[in-house]
Amino acid sequence: MIRFTGVTKRYPDAGDALRDVSFYLKRGEMAFLTGHSGAGKSTLLKLIAVMERCSSGTVLLDGQNLNHVSDKKIPYIRRKLGLIFQDYKLLHDRTVFDNVALPLVVAGFSPADIPRRVRAALDKVGLLGRERKYPLTLSGGEQQRVGIARAVVHKPPVILADEPTGNLDPQLSDEIMDLFEQFKQVGTTVLIASHDIALIKQMRHRVLQLDHGKLTEDKP
Repeated sequence: MIRFTGVTKRYPDAGDALRDVSFYLKRGEMAFLTGHSGAGKSTLLKLIAVMERCSSGTVLLDGQNLNHVSDKKIPYIRRKLGLIFQDYKLLHDRTVFDNVALPLVVAGFSPADIPRRVRAALDKVGLLGRERKYPLTLSGGEQQRVGIARAVVHKPPVILADEPTGNLDPQLSDEIMDLFEQFKQVGTTVLIASHDIALIKQMRHRVLQLDHGKLTEDKP
C-alpha cells in the first residue's frame, strides 16, 4: 500500500532530512515510525501526503507514483488518506459536527448522506451526542477523538498519524491506540509516528526507526 524505494529528501539549507529510505507497508498493516526529534518522521509522512516531494527515489501509494502526480491531482490522492495531528488542527469556530463533516463537504458528498456518515464516525470514537459542541469546550482527549473521526469519516484506506498521543496521559493514549487497532482490523493501513517507546513496545507492531534521516531498523 505504501512503498518507499531509495527515497532521499534534501532541503537546500538544511541538508538531507531522509537518506536512501526503503520499506513497504502492505494493506491492513499497522506500523510505528520512531526516532529522535528531527530524525525525519514528519518529513516521511509529508511525502506520503504529497505535502513535500522527494529529491530522489520513488514513493508509491496504492501503486501510484507520487513523484508523477500533478498539483491538481493532489487533492484526489489525499482522499485516500486520513491525517491525524498531535495539535488536532480543529476549526475552533466550527462545531464538532462541522469539523468532522469537512472532508465530506470538500469531496462533494451528498448533503443528505453527510449526517449519517458523521454520526457513524463520532460513534466509532465514542463522541456521539457531542455534535453541537465546540472544540474548545472538550478535553484534549476528546479533541483528539474529533480529529480521528474527521480523519476516518470518508473511510480512507490509509491513516497517517503524527505523534497522536503526544499531549495525552497514558490511559487516553491507550484508548486512542485501541481505536487504531480497530481500524487495522477492518483492513486500513495505519502508520503512526511516535517517540513513545513504552507505548510502541506495548503495541507489538512493526517498528521503523529513523536516525538522522536513515532507516536504521525495521523490526517486525
